[in-house]
Amino acid sequence: MIARNEQKKRDIWDLGSIYESQKEWERDFQKLNKEIKKCEKLRGRMKLSLDDFHFVLESLESAYKKAESLSSYAFLSYAADGTDEENQLRLGRIESLTSRLQSALSFFEPELLEMNENEISAYLKEKRSAPYRVFIKKTLNEKKHILSEKEEKLMSYYSPLSSQFDDAFGDLNDIDLDFGWVNGEKLTHSTFPKFLRSEDRSIRKEAYEKLYKEYEDHQHIISRLYAGSVKSDIFKAKARGYKSSLERALSPDRIPIRLYYNLIEQIHNAFPHLHRYYSIKKKVLGVDDLRHYDVYVPMAKEEKGFYPYEEGVKMISEALSPLGKEYVEVLTKGLTTERWVDRYENKGKQSGAFSSGGYKGNPYILTNYEDTLISSVFTLIHEGGHSMHSYYSSKNNPFMCYSYTIFEAEVASTFNERLLTEHLLANEHEKEKRKFILSKELDDIVATLFRQTMFAEYELKMHMDAENGIPVTAAHIREVYRKLLEDYFGPEMNFETISDLEAMRIPHFYRAFYVYKYATGISAAISLSEKVLNGGEKERNDYLSFLKSGGSRYPLEALKKAGVDMASGEAVKDATKHFARCLDEFESLL
Repeated sequence: MIARNEQKKRDIWDLGSIYESQKEWERDFQKLNKEIKKCEKLRGRMKLSLDDFHFVLESLESAYKKAESLSSYAFLSYAADGTDEENQLRLGRIESLTSRLQSALSFFEPELLEMNENEISAYLKEKRSAPYRVFIKKTLNEKKHILSEKEEKLMSYYSPLSSQFDDAFGDLNDIDLDFGWVNGEKLTHSTFPKFLRSEDRSIRKEAYEKLYKEYEDHQHIISRLYAGSVKSDIFKAKARGYKSSLERALSPDRIPIRLYYNLIEQIHNAFPHLHRYYSIKKKVLGVDDLRHYDVYVPMAKEEKGFYPYEEGVKMISEALSPLGKEYVEVLTKGLTTERWVDRYENKGKQSGAFSSGGYKGNPYILTNYEDTLISSVFTLIHEGGHSMHSYYSSKNNPFMCYSYTIFEAEVASTFNERLLTEHLLANEHEKEKRKFILSKELDDIVATLFRQTMFAEYELKMHMDAENGIPVTAAHIREVYRKLLEDYFGPEMNFETISDLEAMRIPHFYRAFYVYKYATGISAAISLSEKVLNGGEKERNDYLSFLKSGGSRYPLEALKKAGVDMASGEAVKDATKHFARCLDEFESLL
């Protein structure tokens, strides 16, 4: 593997849109340090007059802007080469400084809520309030759950402690657990998926058994950590006056609880399609008994082709043409001449892929592109969707309300993948290649819609049980999770005694009620992509207006204006119908 300094200039991102040099970063760091000291003296000032109120908001905005740019540059530098000591030090320094900033500004929300409503209403009518109007209104909407300044400070002290369950699990999971070797190669979280996709069933079985044997040996300590995480969620919900930990998680985005239950209900209604998928997979694999370690083998092989980066960008441009000339030109330049992308693997570089966009600078993309795999093109168009969402959000909104929610984030990325899938299917008539494209679409929907809903249902059950006084133990975790495995995978599946230990290895469970957003995201993306592909200028503009809305609206409102009502559950139902249609075509090609 090559070193970072051996990469070609065109193949690595240009962070100059954030800071042109480390010296410039250092200057802003020192400026923020001074601003934090000034912020510490703002306590009580916003109550004096509307001018003082405005000054506090300007100070808050200035500090947060600098903190975002400093953090973004430090994080991206570290992601590109985590072995560089300067990158490590820079990231640690800004994390410490932003923690100080949060503490210095802990007075803001409690003082805002104590202000006279007539004074706030008068300020919101002023022209100068425009950049802060949405931010203030959203803050006030959570008024009944914001505590006094003293209580908020106590909660800020507790916050680092609450993350210890996640941190401890991460250390155990990523560092301490030793899964051994399989077929002469070290078994790790990174190599496990590769082993499960092996055509050699004995390798799949060996990797599966060795991995879960390690979780079985540590099941009690892991269940203790998860129990602590659940109790922490319940404490924070009760402390802020929510009826449940689910309500607390959904409230800031104004997501109705019925949406969560509708998602689970619609997926249960689609179990016949999901079970048929596993029945077809059993047939394709040619096994007498389908095992849990069999289901990740693709139903169609990806034939290695040649998709050099430039060719991949060309395919992406063609696939996204329904979104119009401006969208395609901006993204194409970003992927090529403007160097948004860090393209290839190097020593110390983070694995996988992500998009990271801020208010200042380009919406950067990290990927580890492989020119023999079409999946690399899918990854690039996926992250390109995130980046264009960030691009439009920052260009069309004030800083204090430009950032979109996680609920909306997966829509833009999955939407782009859908357009690429439809583009490939429209231009590919060879049977085996169509089988692969459909197989990938089916596997992606199972992973993102069905599996994430299963995870979401598990989180709901565990938190509800804990809130009703049922202890979170290893035995209870396994009992609940095994029942879900049996429900979702259906009658074709034969589970091992250790299969329910999968519940012990999912890091997302330590950030409760997060995973359902993947399922709603892909549902919205499927619905909106069909509207754009089958519609005209109005449907395209409605979708682009969603990308431009940023954080100026609540997510359900923004998506409704784009053309999909997520609260009704219809989008999820439509996504399951799309899955069934793809399954029908795939089966017809066998």
